[in-house]
Amino acid sequence: MAYPIRIPFCLRRAVVTLAAALPLLASGTAQAADAWPNRPVRVVVPYGPGGAVDVATRKMAQLLSTQTGQSFIVENKPGATGTIGVNQVARAAPDGYTLVANDTTYSLLPHIFKQLPFDPAKDLQPVSAFVFAPMALAVSSDSAYRKLDDLIAQARAKPALITYGSGGPGTTPHFAAEGLALATHVKFMHVPFKGAAEATQAVMGKVIDFQFASTTGVMGPVQGGQLRLLAVSGDKRLAVLPDVPTFAEAGVKDFGVVNWTGLWVPKGTPPEVTKRLQLEVARAMASEEMQTFATKMGAEARAADAAEFSHILADSGVMWGNVASNIGFDAK
Repeated sequence: MAYPIRIPFCLRRAVVTLAAALPLLASGTAQAADAWPNRPVRVVVPYGPGGAVDVATRKMAQLLSTQTGQSFIVENKPGATGTIGVNQVARAAPDGYTLVANDTTYSLLPHIFKQLPFDPAKDLQPVSAFVFAPMALAVSSDSAYRKLDDLIAQARAKPALITYGSGGPGTTPHFAAEGLALATHVKFMHVPFKGAAEATQAVMGKVIDFQFASTTGVMGPVQGGQLRLLAVSGDKRLAVLPDVPTFAEAGVKDFGVVNWTGLWVPKGTPPEVTKRLQLEVARAMASEEMQTFATKMGAEARAADAAEFSHILADSGVMWGNVASNIGFDAK
């Protein structure tokens, strides 16, 4: 004979109460996501101030603050090729109030570190990429190198004596310079600095010969007459600098490195929040203010959604993996 299972009244009441509360809880979560942001948002830039990521992110944060009515506060957390700042965000609460900004260097990380303190695939999710800027080769305005051919010829005559700076081993400028060396069959000497802005100062002070940088990061001193660009990546000249040739025009084919800036959130951030953030970034990029900013910086003013951004990350990873392999980069 089977006996019915009797549930105590108090437990039955708790179950009924919980069942009734579930729709309210779900509604509350959705409303919380819809209300995002209802307090200041922290945006971590994992590099020092003044570099390309910092410049583009601060402009985006300014517009996001205006659009949403909440402060987007940029914090610089440099160190270890950006991994210190990225790791802080990877460990943050997935509530949409802690973001990290980065550039194509993010795609380099798996190729330059044997082990990362976070898992790029499991701990963070891409939201949107914006401000797509060519990479440029910059020299001091009074440098003896007037054309790219001049610099390459000198590097060929004096292997490993022509110096270039970057924000450290494994950064985009480092790999871009090494990619140029591979393409032109020369060897440069790498001089690492604490950040891209320090490398720019070293070029202007003629401490080093040249620097690879996003146009976003160096357009100020270029327009101020302190730096001169010998070439830019991409398939066309910049409207703001029509006299600067592309690398293809300067004799280096298939050198299409483009530096973008993007935003990530901790994995598990509510989809309503990431969707809102994605829409706000697209709205900012469509504004006349951001269009003007990007154009002046020599960048393409557009936003890539999460799906396109994921494809960009995958393609970048393959490209930088090839460079790392060809230069025999020793992962840390």
